Amino acid sequence: MMKLKDQHIVVTGASSGLGYAMAEALLKEGATVALSSRPGGKLNEAVHNLTRQGLDAVELPMDVRSEQSVNDAVDWVKKEWGKIDVLVNNAGIGMRTVNPQFLTDPQPFFQVSPSGFRDLIDTNVTGYFLVSRGFVPFMVEGGKGKIINISMNYETMKRKGFVPYGPSRAATESLSYIMAEDLKSYGITVNMLLPGGATITGMIPDEVKKQLEGRFQLLDPGVMAKPIVFLASGKSEGITGQRIVAIEFDKWLQEKGK
Repeated sequence: MMKLKDQHIVVTGASSGLGYAMAEALLKEGATVALSSRPGGKLNEAVHNLTRQGLDAVELPMDVRSEQSVNDAVDWVKKEWGKIDVLVNNAGIGMRTVNPQFLTDPQPFFQVSPSGFRDLIDTNVTGYFLVSRGFVPFMVEGGKGKIINISMNYETMKRKGFVPYGPSRAATESLSYIMAEDLKSYGITVNMLLPGGATITGMIPDEVKKQLEGRFQLLDPGVMAKPIVFLASGKSEGITGQRIVAIEFDKWLQEKGK
C-alpha cells in the first residue's frame, strides 16, 4: 500500500540533487508532486524523466527569491489542486557561486563579494521565508499541513571558508524552529531534514569531486528518501520542531519509538 496516496506536495529546488531524489521518493509512494525550480530545460527534463515512469509529477516554475513568482505558484496550486498537504523547502545555491574551489581552496569571508553574499542569502534564507509565507495561509485555511525545511550539518555552519553558505543554513534552522512554534496552534508542523554529510549534488563542481576521491565519502542524494517519506506521511503526525539527520534516521526512529 502506498503511504502517500492523495497527498499533494510541493518540492522546491527539485530539478536535481536532493530535491529530485526527494521528489522521486515521494512520487513512488503515491503522492502527486509539483517539482519546482527556476523555469528551463533542466526542470522540463526532470519532470519528463519522472512522468515517463508513470509517476504523478508536475512542473511548477518558481523563483523563490521573487514574491511575484512565489505568489503565481501558490495561485496555480490553489487553482489546480485546491489544497497542499506538504511543502518541502529545498531550493538553495551553494559555495561554488562565490568560490568554485571552496572545498579544496577555502577563502576567507572578506574575499566574498557583497553581491555573491546577498544572492546566496536571498535564495537560501529569504527563499524559505517567502515560499513558506506564500503557502502557509493556504494550509491554515485547510486546518493542517506539513513543512519540511532542508538544512546541513552544524560543521558546515562554522567551517573555514564557508561564508555565506554556513550562515545561511544557521539562519534557516532558526527560522524553522520559530516557524514550528508560530504554527503549532494552526495544526501545521515544521521539521528539518539534513543528509548528514557532503552529498553528491550540483553544489559540488565535478572537478572538485575528482579531487576529493579517496579523501572522504560523498553521500548519495537517495539518503533522503526514507526520512522524507516518513515526514510527509501520517506516521509523523504531531511531530514538530525536530532536526533529523538522514544517515541517523533509523536510530532517531528507535529513540522516538516509531
